[in-house]
Amino acid sequence: MHRRVILTLVGLAVLLLAAVAVRLGVGGIGATPEQTAEFVALRAGRVASGVVVGAALAVAGVLLQSLLRNPLASPDLLGLASGSGLGIMIAIYAAYLGGGGLAHAGLGRPAATAAALVGALASLGFVYLFSQRRGLLDPITLVLVGVVIGILCGAGIALIRHLLPDQGVAANRLLLGALPDDVPPRALVAVGGVTLLCVALGAWAGPAMDAASLGDDEARSLGVPLTALRTLLFVLSGVLTAASVVLAGPIGFVGLVCPHLVRLLAGPAHRPLVLGSALAGASLVVLADALVRSVDLGAGRPPISVLTALVGGPVLIAMLRKTRF
Repeated sequence: MHRRVILTLVGLAVLLLAAVAVRLGVGGIGATPEQTAEFVALRAGRVASGVVVGAALAVAGVLLQSLLRNPLASPDLLGLASGSGLGIMIAIYAAYLGGGGLAHAGLGRPAATAAALVGALASLGFVYLFSQRRGLLDPITLVLVGVVIGILCGAGIALIRHLLPDQGVAANRLLLGALPDDVPPRALVAVGGVTLLCVALGAWAGPAMDAASLGDDEARSLGVPLTALRTLLFVLSGVLTAASVVLAGPIGFVGLVCPHLVRLLAGPAHRPLVLGSALAGASLVVLADALVRSVDLGAGRPPISVLTALVGGPVLIAMLRKTRF
């Protein structure tokens, strides 16, 4: 592994540790040791959720960019996050019609995760299907179709939210995109374990993604099973997006910004790109949460998705201006 890659990964790991320390210490200045211990205990679950969500979204962005060979691919721009949200909302509404109540917890984490996964994969399937021209993916069409799918899923979410009699706490949180304070430890461990497994599989598939980026003929000549690889990337990106939406709702631009940042620092090789993006995404979400908790605008603290959009929006505009298709 090149020195540049090692330094990048070590630097990102240090950044993540610093972000966690900052988040655990927000508001704790001047507190007694007993109060500090209480702060840490209360915030540990939220910090862990931020690490899982950030890593999941960033790695999903890497896998989608490799799968679709498009530097603008990310879970939010292609409608995967909205599709996951729509899947959960449909499941919540079905539970309401069946007498199961409106609460997200009442729906059950396994059911919510399954619904989010189906929604994410369905959205990605539609984007992949409608973005092809003569059997080839058109980059501009891909982004436009993804935006349209996201808008349609967002409209479906709004409609179902309107149909719920009290509009549901789960629906409100799902639309905002914010880290929860009340995730059961077992659910957090389960989602975190799935995310870690997906990141590990993505890193394992790194050399195959490197070969696939050269073109289909070159990849086949190197013995890369393209069908199996694309199926793996398809499923992993859907699972990671579903995991993030189940925990925090839609948080945009993490899957777009972090892979490009790591690619600039460590180069295009996919194995370090997957690992570095996981660290960068976790750091970004945890730092954004720390900033959110330290700022009160009078009407309550803003959701994390607002901050990530303020960072990611200008980055997307810059990429669109510089990218030549």
